Amino acid sequence: MIDINLINGIALAFEGDAVYAMYIRRHLIFQGMTKPNKLHQKANRYVSARSQADLISQMLEADILTEKERDIYKRGRNANSHTKAKNADVVTYRMSTGFEALLGYLHMTEEIDRLEELISWCIDAVEKSEETR
Repeated sequence: MIDINLINGIALAFEGDAVYAMYIRRHLIFQGMTKPNKLHQKANRYVSARSQADLISQMLEADILTEKERDIYKRGRNANSHTKAKNADVVTYRMSTGFEALLGYLHMTEEIDRLEELISWCIDAVEKSEETR
């Protein structure tokens, strides 16, 4: 068995990207969306690098993360990925990688209640920001 605390930030982000996307897709389908193009457009408002960077900034500002969660975020943010973001600057891309690493860590450590609490917080934050547009 691998010690999850030793997994690098990029691997955690790989897991977190998939987990977050699955929760967002399920949320949108349960909202009644069924057309693939519409689902993809709407999902991007939640899962883009820019959106994830904004969400992690809000979480840090609201002080809702534990010290361990902040450490995991920083591990993902500071990891050297050797890849470039397609549609984001380096800082935004690194912040979103940290966001995904945090979710990946929570999923891999089976802290599902906390994972779902943070994802629900994110969904609410995105929807509130859309209401004010």
